[in-house]
Amino acid sequence: MKYPWLLLISISVLLGVAQVHAQFFKPRIYSNEFLNIGSGARALGMGSTTVASASDATSGYWNPAGLSYNKDNPSITAMHAEYFSGIGKYDYAAAVFPLNTDKPSTFGISFIRFGVDDIANTLDLVQPDGSINYDNITTFSSADYALLLSYSRMLINEGDRSLSIGGNAKIIYRKVGSFANAIGFGFDGGIMYRNGNLQLGAVARDITTTFNAWRFSFTDREKEVLYLTDNEIPVKSTETTLPRLILGGAYNFEFSDKFHLLGEANLDMTFDGKRNTVISSNPISIDPHLGLEANINNAVFIRAGASNFQRTLDDADTLNQKKVLIFQPSIGAGFKLGNVKIDYAFTNLTNQSNPLYTHIFSLTVDLVKKEHYQ
Repeated sequence: MKYPWLLLISISVLLGVAQVHAQFFKPRIYSNEFLNIGSGARALGMGSTTVASASDATSGYWNPAGLSYNKDNPSITAMHAEYFSGIGKYDYAAAVFPLNTDKPSTFGISFIRFGVDDIANTLDLVQPDGSINYDNITTFSSADYALLLSYSRMLINEGDRSLSIGGNAKIIYRKVGSFANAIGFGFDGGIMYRNGNLQLGAVARDITTTFNAWRFSFTDREKEVLYLTDNEIPVKSTETTLPRLILGGAYNFEFSDKFHLLGEANLDMTFDGKRNTVISSNPISIDPHLGLEANINNAVFIRAGASNFQRTLDDADTLNQKKVLIFQPSIGAGFKLGNVKIDYAFTNLTNQSNPLYTHIFSLTVDLVKKEHYQ
């Protein structure tokens, strides 16, 4: 029983750090939300529940401790998703590189971009004499970038028991046309424990609080237009993102050598005030995630998940409204052929009040053919 105690101690430390930061910082809620969209169609098809089971290149995003299970060959993965008929684009790519050390260790790098292109700039639409000149309309892009540098090391690897830790160093760059840009830095920490078919994991995102420093560079003409139209002219500012703690547990049911069913549950805990979640308090709110994955001969995968649980009023009876529990379902599938794995998910990448379901594909390639698969 000594290994579960190590995991519990680590979770307590992560939770304590998050609570301390919540007391001393007053962050802007929903800062850097593009980092919470997710990565990989496998996880998104399972309701974003892979904190305890992620062991491929996407582990750098979900739980860097899982990277150490990539101990044989380098691997790369990529994903693309679009919002609002292509107006918003989300791209993700990652690579992992096993290191030649005494214990399984892995280095990973991940890149994320979320951007909206061709936004109309109408600051010069109206001329000083009041006339309108449509030729003065230009376009610009608003994009968020993140670079994650990850490292994982397996501390214990004895038979079917293992314990690994990992961390991310995050560099964030946000740009709004030529008007503004921000640079941010942050760190994540994770731990993963496996004992036979039981898998446990925990990750603390933004564990040291992530800071974004904004700079604005409006021209004199643009400042004049903003002033005449009663718009505030922004100055330098700083955003902070408080730690987020995610706990996960999974179990792999082996019905036969060729058919397994993995079930996982995650608890996403935020410390920046009340959110519209099932458990909402000040300062802690908890959002549960549930996921299933059927594994057929380690070649075909069928997935389903549920997330974004919320309590809302029933619209069926306007006179006697009652609170009902709603959630966001997701489904997915995948297949593996040799070194290549293709995953698909159909899920909502926005929120419950304005659902927008989209098709997501991701591709994973092992750069060297393995002699066997675990």
